[in-house]
Amino acid sequence: MIGVIALDPFAGKAYASQVRQVLGSAALVRDYSIMDGSVGYMDRCDLYMISTDALDAMKQKGHHLPDGAQSMEIQVTYRKEAIIRLREIPKGTEVLFVNLTETMAREAVTQLEQLGVTHLKFILYAPGCPLGEIPRIAVTPDEERYVPEGVKQIVNLGQRTCSADTMIEAAMRLGVPELLEEEAFRNYQESVCANTYYFDQMFNRSRRLESQFDILMDVLDQGVVAVDEKGKIYAINPMARDITHVLGDTALDQQGSQVFPYIPFDQCLKEKKETEPKVVRVAGSLVSVYVRPVLRKDQCVGAFAILQKFNEMERRQNELRGQLMKKGQGHRAKYCFDDVIGQSEPICYTKEILKKMARTESPVLLIGETGTGKELFAHSVHNASRRCGQPFVAVNCGAMPENLLESELFGYEEGAFTGAKKGGRPGLFEFAHQGTLFLDEVEGMSPALQVKLLRVLQEREIMRVGGSRIIHVDVRIVAATNEQLEEKVADGSFRQDLYYRLNTLPVWIPPLRERGEDIFLILEHFRREMGGAFVLSPEIRRLFREYLWHGNVRELRNVAEYLNFTGRHVITERELPPAFLGWKRRGREVPAGEGRSPGFRPALTEENGTGARKLVLELLFEARQDGRPIGREGILKGGAERGQHLTQPQVRAILKSLEQEGCAEIRRGRGGTVITEKGIQTLRAGTEHAGRPEE
Repeated sequence: MIGVIALDPFAGKAYASQVRQVLGSAALVRDYSIMDGSVGYMDRCDLYMISTDALDAMKQKGHHLPDGAQSMEIQVTYRKEAIIRLREIPKGTEVLFVNLTETMAREAVTQLEQLGVTHLKFILYAPGCPLGEIPRIAVTPDEERYVPEGVKQIVNLGQRTCSADTMIEAAMRLGVPELLEEEAFRNYQESVCANTYYFDQMFNRSRRLESQFDILMDVLDQGVVAVDEKGKIYAINPMARDITHVLGDTALDQQGSQVFPYIPFDQCLKEKKETEPKVVRVAGSLVSVYVRPVLRKDQCVGAFAILQKFNEMERRQNELRGQLMKKGQGHRAKYCFDDVIGQSEPICYTKEILKKMARTESPVLLIGETGTGKELFAHSVHNASRRCGQPFVAVNCGAMPENLLESELFGYEEGAFTGAKKGGRPGLFEFAHQGTLFLDEVEGMSPALQVKLLRVLQEREIMRVGGSRIIHVDVRIVAATNEQLEEKVADGSFRQDLYYRLNTLPVWIPPLRERGEDIFLILEHFRREMGGAFVLSPEIRRLFREYLWHGNVRELRNVAEYLNFTGRHVITERELPPAFLGWKRRGREVPAGEGRSPGFRPALTEENGTGARKLVLELLFEARQDGRPIGREGILKGGAERGQHLTQPQVRAILKSLEQEGCAEIRRGRGGTVITEKGIQTLRAGTEHAGRPEE
């Protein structure tokens, strides 16, 4: 991190912008000012770049840099275009030179004269200075706000810019001298007037660079062999000697292709591009080898061969993945089976069987309604497995468009698509290496992605989007679905071979309505978590046992929050959410205890099916009128608010039917479902048929 310190905040921002222009992404640059007081709240930086006027002000005001901090003075100059503009002013013209302080104005004019601007008569001016006759022209380095009234012409030279020498020194101090050969620095250097840069400084820095090169070669944990433009070896580091069993002294000044016939030096020098990595056997070990050219203005002046033992490369990749996991958030399992609240027979059986499955390496498929806690169980399975110390990565397959989900799962290479991050990005499979990947709503995966997932399960290999390199991954899959995948397989929307792969260890997560007294244990947990003090009356406890809880634990949490905000100590029927009252008035949808099996799905009879269909159309129409998207969860919530409880399968079946009839358009991801003109006409026809006038 670089801290740029200036007296004036405008100057500080300008200098910081110039440093970013040259150093790019190599450093984070922040600006501070004496005048606005931000210098008193500086972050710890690797290098402080301080303007001359700021140095003096810091001494006067008692500001100090952190102990041991590395600092340098900013040398400023003018851009060449500013000098050209001044030379256009006729010789002998009196001009008012305006700056923040008289000292800064004097220093700026002195520098202009050193750069050859000697044909003008400068009159120095700063705020507060006495001024006689006002000249017709004022010249200022971006300080127009201080130009006195009465000046007819203002020549704004722009903020003085950091000299090329300053940029060179900053790059050297930060240990990134290679940036000085980039196009950004060359363009910057050509745009500014050059100050003298002492030869002895360059010579000393050159010697230091040579010393740093030797140190770098010694400490690298990869083998490096360097050749010049003629292919002769001029450097070989200790690791390369250890890998190849070749003595460095005997290899120097020899042709690289002769000493190391398995390293494609000649190919790299001829084609001027990096060779593809390959694995060769060297001295009895498998070694990864590739060669990278050294280019200077499109001329190849040499090449570096990078060698690494294959098993060492795998070890380093695993370490790096582990570091990425520690830096990231959401890649660790948070829950275990002890966090699953409940003592009912169904939930105890589910926990018992999942604990046994956790000890295997086979895929686990969690089947259950929405809100039953499938992700909680996925966390628990991971933490009960031998992979518990490794990453746990979760992704919702139904919440992302196909192309986004593919790049998230498999990663991408640089340039794979518009907006791809420079250098590419590893995917979630790589992040989850040696750990667990949780695929929620796996039924939402497109057929193309299903094929790629099947290959990962079979071959344990992936390839990034836009890439050609095979990456080995060791990942255990835990998938979840709130649908009967057999039906998806039957209608052809889910691959049968993938289904049998995922369905190795299927487990049904019981809905809340089948868990008896667990309802009150979970409600009590939520009450304590929210700091509530309510209790349920006997009538309400009986009602809660009979209620169907279509939203399961998620719906119960919402109810707990609602009851907490009523402010009542004893909850009676009057304090219940509107959904309960509507459900009770309709006489309970399904009698308690009926239809409660893992395969149960409430049937769409002709009577309630027509009403549910009309309700869905109404909710879609209202969403369109409001200009907002609406998905299955929004439809379930809207139905509950109107006292009509629908289930996920019901809503999915209705939406699919409406889409087939052209009454609705189902969009992927968070686009929700949109009613069409035909759907609006169908809704209106149904309303008129029911004898209700159209509003």
